[in-house]
Amino acid sequence: MPSAARRLARFVTDLGLKDVPAPVVRRAGLLALDTLGCCLAASKYDFARAVRATAERLGGPSESGLVGSSMRVAAANAALANATLAHGLDFDDTREDAIVHTGSVIVTTSLAAGEATGASGRAALEAVIAGVEVMCRVGLAVPGKFHARHYHPTALAGTFGAVAAAGKLYGLTEDELVRAFGICGSQASGIIEYLADGSWTKRLHAGWAAHAGVVAALLARAGFTGPETVLEGEHGFYQAFAGGFDETRLGELLGSLGHIWELEQLTFKPYPCGSIAQPYMDCALRVRDGHRVRPEDIVEIRCRTAAGPVPRLWEPLAAKHAPQNGYAAKFSLPYLLAVILTRGRASLAEFEDDVVKDPAVLALASRVRYDLDPTIDYPRQFVGHVRVRLRDGRVIEESQDHPRGGPDSPMTRGEIESKFRGNASLVMSDDQASRVIGTIDALAEAPGLRSLMESLTS
Repeated sequence: MPSAARRLARFVTDLGLKDVPAPVVRRAGLLALDTLGCCLAASKYDFARAVRATAERLGGPSESGLVGSSMRVAAANAALANATLAHGLDFDDTREDAIVHTGSVIVTTSLAAGEATGASGRAALEAVIAGVEVMCRVGLAVPGKFHARHYHPTALAGTFGAVAAAGKLYGLTEDELVRAFGICGSQASGIIEYLADGSWTKRLHAGWAAHAGVVAALLARAGFTGPETVLEGEHGFYQAFAGGFDETRLGELLGSLGHIWELEQLTFKPYPCGSIAQPYMDCALRVRDGHRVRPEDIVEIRCRTAAGPVPRLWEPLAAKHAPQNGYAAKFSLPYLLAVILTRGRASLAEFEDDVVKDPAVLALASRVRYDLDPTIDYPRQFVGHVRVRLRDGRVIEESQDHPRGGPDSPMTRGEIESKFRGNASLVMSDDQASRVIGTIDALAEAPGLRSLMESLTS
C-alpha cells in the first residue's frame, strides 16, 4: 500500500477541473468569495497592518499581491499576510468534524502561488479544490485529538493543504509533492494559549500554515527531501500531534479522494466568532426575538455542552464572564450569548473592545453557566442549547442540532454574497465589491489572477 503522503500527492497531481462535479466547482468559487471578504474586512485592523508591514519588510520578488497594499512581495510572504487577514476575524468557514478553517489557508495560498506562476483562474480553482480536500482529510483522521493536546487544528492540517495547493500550481511531480508533504510536517505548529488573554497568535496560524506550504513546495522542487511516512510513521505527524490515529479511518478518508468532496461539507459562518458557539447563539436569538425576552428579566442561563469545547468556550469561567478584549470575546460563550440577548446581533461591531466592556452585556454574561452532556458526539456534532430562567418563574428553552451555514442548513448564494458585501463595505464601495464578485464568478475563464488581486489592493 502506498504511503498516505503518496496517495494524497497522486490525487493532487492527477486532479483536473473536468473531473470535479459542477456543484463542487461552484462551492470553490463561493469559498473564494467568502474568504476574500474576510480579508477585506480585516485589512483595516491593527493586526493586519502589523502582518502586512512584516510581509513588506520580508519582501522578495514582486510576484504576489497583498490585500490592502499596493506592494507586491514573494508568494510565501503574501500568503503569510493574506491568510492571517482571512482568519483574523474568525469569520471564515469551518469543516466541523476536523475543526479546520480551510479558505483562509487554501484560497490565499492558491492566489499567492497562482500569481507567482502566472496561473490561470482555472488552475487556481483546481489548487483550491485540491488543497481543501487534503486539509480536511488530514484533520478528519483524528477528530478532536489536536485540540485535546492544546494544538490548533487549522495550524497543523493547514500546512498539508497549503502544500497541496502550492504544489499543484508550481507543477510539482508526484515524488516532489511527497517530499513537500514530508517537509511541511516539520513546519506544522500552533498552540492555543491565545485563549489565556485574547492575544493575536491564533490569527497567525492560518498565515504561518500558508507560508509553510509555499516554502515546502519550493524546497521540494529544488530537491530538498522529507520523510514519505510523515503522516503515519512511528515518529510522524499523528503520533506527535494527536498521540496516534485510527489506520482504518485514515484509509477510508484517503480512499474517498475524488469520490467524496469535503468542499460540500464546509460551514460558512453567519457570525464572526468561534464556530462551535454559533448554534448556541442562534438559540439565544430565538429566545430574544421569538419569546420577547428582555435581558433584565433573566435570572440565569444554562447551556448543555460536550466536554471538548469547555477549555475554549467556558473555562476559566470567571475570565469568560469578563473577556479581556474583543478577540477574547470571540471564544467566550457567556459573552456571545449575552451580547445576542442584549443587542440582538453579533456583528463585527460587537467585538470592538469598548463594546466588550459594556456593563449591561457583562452583567448578563455573569449569569451564564453550563452543564456537561456526555451524549453530545463532539466534534461530529456542533449543537446548541440555551435554557433561560426568568424572574417571573418561567423557563424558556431552545436547542439546535447543527450550525447554520453548514450542509444541514446551508447559507444561500445570496446570503454569502450579502456577507461579502458587508465585509467589503468596510474598505470599498458597493460598485467595487460588485466587480470583485463578477471577477470571481468568471474565475474559471480568467487567463490570470492579476486583475482579481489588484481589485483587492489599494
